Amino acid sequence: LMVTIKLPETQVEFIDRFLVTAEAYRIKTSIIFNKTDLYDSEETTRMNDLAGMYSAIGYECHMISLSGRSNLAPLQEAMKDKISLLSGNSGVGKTTLINILNPALNLRTEEVSEYHGQGRHVTTFPEMHQLPSGGYLIDTPGIRGFGVIDMDRSEIYHFFPEIFKISKDCRFHNCLHLEEPGCAVRIAVENGLVNPLRYRSYLNILEDENRKYR
Repeated sequence: LMVTIKLPETQVEFIDRFLVTAEAYRIKTSIIFNKTDLYDSEETTRMNDLAGMYSAIGYECHMISLSGRSNLAPLQEAMKDKISLLSGNSGVGKTTLINILNPALNLRTEEVSEYHGQGRHVTTFPEMHQLPSGGYLIDTPGIRGFGVIDMDRSEIYHFFPEIFKISKDCRFHNCLHLEEPGCAVRIAVENGLVNPLRYRSYLNILEDENRKYR
């Protein structure tokens, strides 16, 4: 999953919905933070905080600059001899990355809209490209929003690894980690053992699923 702190900004809720879906289908996911050369000190701190949060959960994070060609070697090594799928919002740099990894492709890219601060759709269908270093990379159309489907609301927390781990200490086996007494997850959030951003994403997804049954 390729994300950016700005131009365009990738929302934490988007990242978490993507990760939840990947967890549901047992798809290993890494997070690529692009455009590091554009961030001021505050934005760099935010990126580092997010990378630290996701790394602590168990997601491999790469922080790169495509314009500066920096920190690409570990990412190339991670993709070597594998079939990888590259996804993210429009304008985060997915196609540019593929062009750098295989310059012979010369795929078309466009700049982020200055008016909307969002990427313009260039890739319109998934396409798999061979990597000279070994393996294949699938380019996908940019995503504006990401919803979750076919999830039982009582199982959503299973796909937040850190919440699922702590949930075993809840008083009730069917705890939804809302207002139930003896909820170990809410205590963990209060004590900083579960990041409030992740807990907020969980609540948002839970609320979306709840609306379907109203």
